[in-house]
Amino acid sequence: MLDTPHPYPVINGPRVIERHQSMAAIGATGRGGVNRQALSAEDTQARRLLLSWCSARGYASEIDPIGNLFIRRIGKRPDLPPVMTGSHLDSQPTGGNYDGVFGVLAGLEALESIDDAGLETERSIELVVWMNEEGSRFAPPTMGSAVSAGSMSLETALGVVDVEGISVREALDGQLAALKGVGRRPLGSTGHAYVEAHIEQGPVLEAERQKIGIVTGIQGICSLEVDITGFEAHAGTTPSRSRQDAFVAAMVLLERLRSELHDPEDVLRFTVGRFNVLPGSPNTVPGHVTFTIDLRHPGADHMQRCCETIRKLASGTIERCAVSSRLLLRSDPVQFAPWIAEEIRLAAARHGAPHRIMISGATHDSRYASCKMPTGMLFIPCEKGISHNEAEKVCPDDLTIGAQVLSDAVCALAQTAK
Repeated sequence: MLDTPHPYPVINGPRVIERHQSMAAIGATGRGGVNRQALSAEDTQARRLLLSWCSARGYASEIDPIGNLFIRRIGKRPDLPPVMTGSHLDSQPTGGNYDGVFGVLAGLEALESIDDAGLETERSIELVVWMNEEGSRFAPPTMGSAVSAGSMSLETALGVVDVEGISVREALDGQLAALKGVGRRPLGSTGHAYVEAHIEQGPVLEAERQKIGIVTGIQGICSLEVDITGFEAHAGTTPSRSRQDAFVAAMVLLERLRSELHDPEDVLRFTVGRFNVLPGSPNTVPGHVTFTIDLRHPGADHMQRCCETIRKLASGTIERCAVSSRLLLRSDPVQFAPWIAEEIRLAAARHGAPHRIMISGATHDSRYASCKMPTGMLFIPCEKGISHNEAEKVCPDDLTIGAQVLSDAVCALAQTAK
């Protein structure tokens, strides 16, 4: 257990680890990970377990119209905007045991350790569990926080359906019926500050032997879908000069994009994550290809230029095939509040935790929280940077140190009355 001077309470490290183990049992795949997708029975079970821990402490709980869950520890000045912390409990279909869950359980530990120390805070503290951060069942990701921030309409979100034709509205109604005793609150909750703890989901902290990443912002994202239309033909009888091979056109286009977007500094992230070839027959020349491009960069201007390059190259005709693209998502880079980053830095230094400044390559609910209130994030290392994978692992000591740093930061922010 870490030695923490007054007025910062000492967290209960074994409790943090035990709570992670309890959550990992919900939706366990049998291969070391979890399948706990948004608004599933497993997601509902995880929320009920969390609520049982919170009700034992006497914390009030509420849920908003898109399914974001709020748990409040009352401060001396409940009239003041609260300090908020949290993350998400939903996972990828083959997800790990720490992505999102760490931020929720570290936030709960902050509340409980303050209670255990008998401390009163000026401001109330709210633990937030955002709905559908992953976007694996219902697209897009960060849905709950986006609706809360007004970046996506409630009706649009509720109308999204999964592959089985079940809507968010239907699935959310089912979850609400199972969450007994939870109050209701309107959309748009905000606070004095929001701090989110998360695993890094990358290899930097582990490689540099750093314990805490002080996240100063999130890089921008541009997501596009490219459509290429050719002409299906017999693979054995159609000469190359007569073909309109959509697959060949896609390969030519991707090689052009790879050349044009080459980044010698390796800052730009360019990913083709989904690639569909139709009709998918071994002896038919492909007549149609669609693929997605996920583009990320911390600089708004640079990302815009890259997006324009893609839109220009993915248009017209390539290899006698028609090529077009459409924008799926555009999210500008986000800068977090420097004064919250400083509280995290002070907390890390207080406990002798090696730390560094960094930008988040992945998007998080804090991206939309920052639209409503000053926001900060902290990362802890994960083994080999592996995430969105059942092999995702985090050292127990890193869970404890990360939870302690979060607790210190939340407690400091909650003691400010201005």
